[in-house]
Amino acid sequence: MTHRDAGQSVAIHFYATAPYPCSYLASREARSQVAIPSEAIDSRVYSQLVRLGFRRSGFYTYRPYCDTCQACIPVRIPVGRFMPNRSQRRAFAHHAGLEAIFLPLAFYQEHYDLYQRYQQSRHSGGGMANDNPEQYSEFILKSGVESYLVEFRDAGRLVMVSLIDRLDDGISAVYTFYEPDVPGASYGVFNVVWQVALAQRLELESVYLGYWIRDCGKMAYKSGYQPLEMFKDGRWMPFGEVAIK
Repeated sequence: MTHRDAGQSVAIHFYATAPYPCSYLASREARSQVAIPSEAIDSRVYSQLVRLGFRRSGFYTYRPYCDTCQACIPVRIPVGRFMPNRSQRRAFAHHAGLEAIFLPLAFYQEHYDLYQRYQQSRHSGGGMANDNPEQYSEFILKSGVESYLVEFRDAGRLVMVSLIDRLDDGISAVYTFYEPDVPGASYGVFNVVWQVALAQRLELESVYLGYWIRDCGKMAYKSGYQPLEMFKDGRWMPFGEVAIK
């Protein structure tokens, strides 16, 4: 892949990492294919890479490249055809009073404190459960593309933060964290439907949800947003259990 930067062509290269323990499926090893150099990956190039199944973590643009496993399936919501189910409509209505505020990528102590509570409650023992401010900043606040923090407040109280990327054809839902263990809350569901509504207002085609993993409960929920499309065999196609077996 070649990117033209300031009148000069910059070649985008790809390399495969060494195997490392899989974050999603126990007792498995994973590898990633990484796009470099990171400074040449602007919003236009990144949009193309996302359409090829890549994701972003800080400046690190990657996609799964495992030797014997294809469990990670890139998925996206075609916003023009999205039909929220009853529980999704209920969650959206329940949290309709939240105030959404767009912010530039910057460190806010209130955001970091919420991130820590979320990680300790929802991902205790995981690799990010004890992230310090520097690790948090590397993951959430480093970006070479058009990115925003969106904070959601309930009567002034911070309850959720989303990191989203603006693509040529859609929105990439990079990461969301929220106040854990609030009785009756469905912040995660609300957030997905909210991002679809945002993409519709911006006249964009898709919301990219990252990877769906059938046997990982924390990633399998994405199949509940229909219709859904998946990237397989080099093309986007309708999501379906038959197609991925």
